[in-house]
Amino acid sequence: MRTQLNISPVVQPSIFSMPVMAVNMSPFMQATLAHEVAFEGIGMHSGLPVSMTIRPAAPYTGFVFIRSDIQDKDARIPATYDAVVDTMMCTKISNADGVTVSTIEHVIAALQGLGITNAEITVSSAEVPIMDGSSCLYTEKLTRVGRSVQSARQRTLKILAPVRVSNAAGFAEFVPSHSRMFDIDVDFGGRLVGAEIETHFTFDLDDDDFQVLSDARTYGFYEDAVKLQQAGLAKGASLDNAVVFHDKVVLNEGGLRSNDELVRHKVLDAVGDIALAGCSIVGTFHAHNPGHGLNNQLLRALFAMPSAFTWID
Repeated sequence: MRTQLNISPVVQPSIFSMPVMAVNMSPFMQATLAHEVAFEGIGMHSGLPVSMTIRPAAPYTGFVFIRSDIQDKDARIPATYDAVVDTMMCTKISNADGVTVSTIEHVIAALQGLGITNAEITVSSAEVPIMDGSSCLYTEKLTRVGRSVQSARQRTLKILAPVRVSNAAGFAEFVPSHSRMFDIDVDFGGRLVGAEIETHFTFDLDDDDFQVLSDARTYGFYEDAVKLQQAGLAKGASLDNAVVFHDKVVLNEGGLRSNDELVRHKVLDAVGDIALAGCSIVGTFHAHNPGHGLNNQLLRALFAMPSAFTWID
């Protein structure tokens, strides 16, 4: 984020007045978009303009990114947990030719949250457009074009035993349950002690409306932002696409969209990261201070422990 942070008013789209997709969510059937949809924006970390188009895809395609600017290498990058090569500040994936695309978590979360399992996502550079720092604008356009339920069933994995990974800051785990629940709490490293911020949130991927999550923006701290931009990182970050705190005060005009916006964003990130499993996971994702790294480590640990799950019809 630039030292001279832009503190201009942030336009907050009203997604809650949008019509809900008029289809049966059919959580265990595969689905794709009814029509293609295009986006324009900048990369959070590159600061460069980027175009992105999401198109319908056949059953069993999953989520596949296609770099339109790549000519001499394989430009297709399947969005799977084992393709993740970096989780610093975002989720980055790569193919065998070393072609990468990063910051994929918000658009993948929007697709997953709206019940879309197959899509081809063409991007003009190595980063997805950050939009307003949430999944709000992705959700709005995807909802407008609608989804098409396909005749194939999703691969469905059921958690049989707990699987857990941890680091110095927190942990993430899958535990057996009959729902696709996300249960997350955060403590922000003690940096927001005393602030009126909610720290716990649960979301049921089957029963709750994804719009509850979609407007929660990414966030950070001013002193960290200054250091990142001085190091040539986070070049596209501003108050237009991130919530920034300085001495426990929100610098964005209008403040937070809700007192639980920060923890809801953690849930949003987790929905996007866990969707890289390439299947529907029946079980509860429970975490304390999760991040992209822990989310990906958990999927790797799960698939390395076949006794902890079973495939079901």
